[in-house]
Amino acid sequence: MFQPLVRMSLVALLSGAAFGQPAGVPSAFEMADVHVSPHSDNPSLRVFHRDGVYELLGATMVDLVSNAYGVKPATVTGGPAWLESDRFDVIAKTPADATPEALNTMLRTLLADRFGLVVHNDTKLMPAYVLTAGKNPRIKQSAAPGEGGCEDQPSEHSATFNGALGCHNVTMAAFAQVLRTYPAAPMTGYISGNEVVDMTGLNGPWDFNVKWTGRGALATAGSDGMTLFDAIDKQLGLNLAIGKAPLPVLVVDSVNEKPTGNLPGITQKFPEPRLVFDVADIKLSDQDHPTAPKFTPGGRMEVKGVTLIALIQHAWGLDTYDNELIAEGPKWLTTERFDILAKATPPAGPSSALKDDDSLRTMLQNMLADRFKLAVHSEEKPVTVFALVAEKPKLKQADSSGRSKCSEGAAPPTSQPAVPQRIITCTNTTAAQFVERLHGMAPEYINRPVVDATGIDGAWDFTVLFSGPRFLHAEIVRGDGQAAAPDPNGAISLFEAVEKRLGLKLETQKRPMPVLVIDHVEEKPTDN
Repeated sequence: MFQPLVRMSLVALLSGAAFGQPAGVPSAFEMADVHVSPHSDNPSLRVFHRDGVYELLGATMVDLVSNAYGVKPATVTGGPAWLESDRFDVIAKTPADATPEALNTMLRTLLADRFGLVVHNDTKLMPAYVLTAGKNPRIKQSAAPGEGGCEDQPSEHSATFNGALGCHNVTMAAFAQVLRTYPAAPMTGYISGNEVVDMTGLNGPWDFNVKWTGRGALATAGSDGMTLFDAIDKQLGLNLAIGKAPLPVLVVDSVNEKPTGNLPGITQKFPEPRLVFDVADIKLSDQDHPTAPKFTPGGRMEVKGVTLIALIQHAWGLDTYDNELIAEGPKWLTTERFDILAKATPPAGPSSALKDDDSLRTMLQNMLADRFKLAVHSEEKPVTVFALVAEKPKLKQADSSGRSKCSEGAAPPTSQPAVPQRIITCTNTTAAQFVERLHGMAPEYINRPVVDATGIDGAWDFTVLFSGPRFLHAEIVRGDGQAAAPDPNGAISLFEAVEKRLGLKLETQKRPMPVLVIDHVEEKPTDN
């Protein structure tokens, strides 16, 4: 049953009883620093709670509301267009033993106090996968009541069908829940965390089996493969398709884009820790294939065969761009390779693992400064960029009431099942906003900065369907074992898709851009 309509005002937010908050639990943070997030080519939410400090970094207002009220971001509706485009950093002081529920309560208070947020619960028709019955459902009514469920059927797995479920004594509502939550990759590649709603009208428990080909296996299965949607249709006589269904939502009634100002000196009360490795063993490497820097459990970082320029790129967030964004460095930066084993002491508390890439980047910067005496500064220089230019624009004027956002994900299967496609969906988005987000949505194509050179004003709604680079030039192996010419398979690059679908073009140009200039670096690191 959906929750009744309840408007949540500041008074209710400050009342612990309104949310079942235990007596004595504070309803507000001890202090909080709220500010606009710095620019990022690939913005994303990062949440940390350690040493009595709660951080939500790179958070949209939808992220903040979702965390505060414990709901999915997709169910946060209403509000102004900027709710999914503007990003904020919230850094707050909490009691050392604050529970997740207490953090939610304190975050709700902050949003009401600093942003004037007012929300209410409601029910709305929302996009969802809808399960309906065909004319002749091919499922069997269960013979007797009892415990039921759906289980993986490994004996039915094959090179063609790598997903298989056996369901016994299961209602259609329970089956819809299984489709949404089943953790195996062959299922998640289709549903991708979306809601699945039973609208079959079929009462009672049922027995049935279904098997299908996972999205990742469709290319190798070829014409013998079967999507999850086709399997449900042909084997069960049911239909699973994107539609709309009544779902509980949290509606944003009002919110301010600019938060109230921080108290004087608040930033100084949250000093930036100097994130450093406790120890770092660095030696020359003879390995030609580098590994990527990343944390492993216990605060360890190990890389092998890495050049110093690759470490610099990663440390300053340039790891997917080419070397033009680093200037004045000696040639050996791209040739000398190193093996590095470093160890850091994780912070105490429930979030004890050093997992976040921000921490790793900062620690790498400090290690390079300490051990290689690296000194850098930033200045603008001409570099090669992708410029988005207007050829023959085919853009649809946006609904001004829609959210300003772009998302990327797997596209629904098409008549070309051997070529999985990605889809970029943008609403109420300007050309400048599109190029800002493009790198994060398609890093395999966008290996250099992107600038808006369209000269087009206004906001637009559009979608772009494209294929991954590995599908563009796939070789076909003949029966004699020899490679034949690439077979036309319907694959389309991001660049072609942008031009054909939007009438825009990504072309390379030279533009002045911020570049990391190396002032000093030593080839031999200081001793271990």
